[in-house]
Amino acid sequence: MPLAGIFLISCSHKTVVERTTYFPKQIEAMSNSINKQNVWVFIMAGQSNMAGRGIVEPKDTVPNRRILSINKDGQIIIAKEPLHFYEPERTGLDCGVSFAKKLIKKIPDTVSILIIPTAVGGSSIRQWLGDSVYRSVKLFSNFLAKVESAKQNGVIKGILWHQGESDANENDIPLYKQRLGLLVSRFRTAVGNSELPVLLGELGSFSDNPANFNLINKAIQEYAAEDKNSGVVPTKDLKDKGDHLHFNSKGQRIMGKRFAKAYLRIT
Repeated sequence: MPLAGIFLISCSHKTVVERTTYFPKQIEAMSNSINKQNVWVFIMAGQSNMAGRGIVEPKDTVPNRRILSINKDGQIIIAKEPLHFYEPERTGLDCGVSFAKKLIKKIPDTVSILIIPTAVGGSSIRQWLGDSVYRSVKLFSNFLAKVESAKQNGVIKGILWHQGESDANENDIPLYKQRLGLLVSRFRTAVGNSELPVLLGELGSFSDNPANFNLINKAIQEYAAEDKNSGVVPTKDLKDKGDHLHFNSKGQRIMGKRFAKAYLRIT
């Protein structure tokens, strides 16, 4: 029994070290004031596949001074993955920096991109609508606070949404499209832009319950077909990290590029 206990602790420690090996050792805060008219803000919202569960690699932490994010204290920093900080024991590579790297090639050189993370793993769309506290985060209130911070530092240009795994059950699937429409409306009201682009990521095709995941994706597609200011980000060809739930690192980077393409198509 003692040997088994030691083995489990050792394995657990190895897992943590592997996950955080290439997390950035230094984060640089922006010391100079920025011209908010030249800062485009995008808010990341949803659950774990937006919060990121991929392995961060060195290339994910190479800084670009035109790509910004925030730290847990709300300071604007030079962005390096991982961007999300709400679940330090779980967080990993998300699609935010990849999105910004793709988009920054298509916008004026004078513009910087500020990515603000608000996603919390495991959260359902019902919990977002109900402003529930989930994993110590009051979901919609936190979103509202980040919106107000974003308005002080730039111009909010869009929302990246990836969520639905927690709703892929017989009770919530029939309500997903309606709930998504209501939440998108609340997002836009909070930002003060009824035509704000909202980009919707599909669930992965690697689930142990593919029928229900497909039904969530169908609801997402049906909603987007009725909302000219939304776009669907396809994920059917992307791979999981081995858990049949979360996109691997390559998938996260590809998804980020597709979010950028979806934004460009709308705008």
